[in-house]
Amino acid sequence: MSAVIVTIGTEITRGELLDTNSHYLASRLCELGFEVLEIVTVDDDRARIRQAIERVSNRAKVVLVTGGLGPTTDDLTAQSAADAAGVAMVRHEPTLAAIERKMTALGREMTPARQRMADVPSSATVLGNPAGTAPGFVLSLGQAQVFFMPGVPSEMKAIFENLIVPRIGPMGSADTAQVVLRTYGLPEATVGELLAGLEAQHEGLVLGYRLVFPEVEVKVRVRAKDVGTARERANRIALEARARLGDAVFGEDDDSFASAVGKALRARGCTLAVAESCTGGLIGALLTSVSGSSDYFLLDAVTYANAAKERVLGVSPETLMAHGAVSLECAEQMAKGARRVASTDIAVSVTGIAGPSGGSEQKPVGTVFFAVATEEGVRTYQKRFDGDRTRVQRSAAFFALQLVREACAGPLPAPLADHCI
Repeated sequence: MSAVIVTIGTEITRGELLDTNSHYLASRLCELGFEVLEIVTVDDDRARIRQAIERVSNRAKVVLVTGGLGPTTDDLTAQSAADAAGVAMVRHEPTLAAIERKMTALGREMTPARQRMADVPSSATVLGNPAGTAPGFVLSLGQAQVFFMPGVPSEMKAIFENLIVPRIGPMGSADTAQVVLRTYGLPEATVGELLAGLEAQHEGLVLGYRLVFPEVEVKVRVRAKDVGTARERANRIALEARARLGDAVFGEDDDSFASAVGKALRARGCTLAVAESCTGGLIGALLTSVSGSSDYFLLDAVTYANAAKERVLGVSPETLMAHGAVSLECAEQMAKGARRVASTDIAVSVTGIAGPSGGSEQKPVGTVFFAVATEEGVRTYQKRFDGDRTRVQRSAAFFALQLVREACAGPLPAPLADHCI
């Protein structure tokens, strides 16, 4: 079954706002068994919105439209939908009453602009909005059922999952299944090389790759005679892919790298402390994005200044004078200090030059030093990462988490040679 996604908003066409709605909807449509033919983005122009809706409604069976249903003068989607359907706009009284109740509860005035959010094409079926104000609605246009949703992601998701999926779910092809393998530590090209030939060995298999730096996702998608068979084959092929990729696979589907590290800490019964400099709290932010991380994550010391490294972690002035803050020696003392202060089983530290300034011939931008401290001792590591400041910081944070993951698996890993990844 075919589908098209249309996102509306000048802020998107100008690059002022990242369109996350299309990514979400495309992924969910594929899960439901739809083939997404295209994703269209249109600015806030009544004629162009109408043209886009008319065109795609003659191409696909399901069209999902997000954006332009709010109270401001550039919210033109409902009127454009009415233009495409050749009908007038009408005020939907139940929606108007719901908006009035919400405004009263919030202590806000019921302005004419807010009243206009209850206006919909006369031929539309109003779906409502369980998470907001402007209602979703559906129209029959061309050969398609065209569903309209607000652009606010939380509202869009609530309408789609609760009110649209029950309508379109039975229309999807119930003959596909997908497993997403999440990997870290291997370049995308290497992942592809390790899985070369797998598609030829399995009928109905399509592999997809997506770089979500520094991770690489592998989508194992299988089509078979029915969804049960497809699911069984997808799971079996995913196991084969895992065997080829080895420890680079840290999880499946919605697993995060931080959650994989958390699972490793729980399995080993270990607690963790972190000492950060150039990553500025990113490691801690990744770890605390996982619910329940307080069970194993006890301390994140963001010691950016040398004085903080001395006072909080006990890094000696002599070390800083002789070797500098960006050094193996400093990283070692940071990790020891974090472990001592928090009384944890494991501590990891990171200090480096994220750029774009601050580099030297001896320590160019991207140079980062790490240390992992356990009861067995301390190991230090030196890496050189490519890219801008954000990329270097993210690379360093993930590498530090990988060191923790490896420390949970057994003896501390040997120091790695300095190289770029």
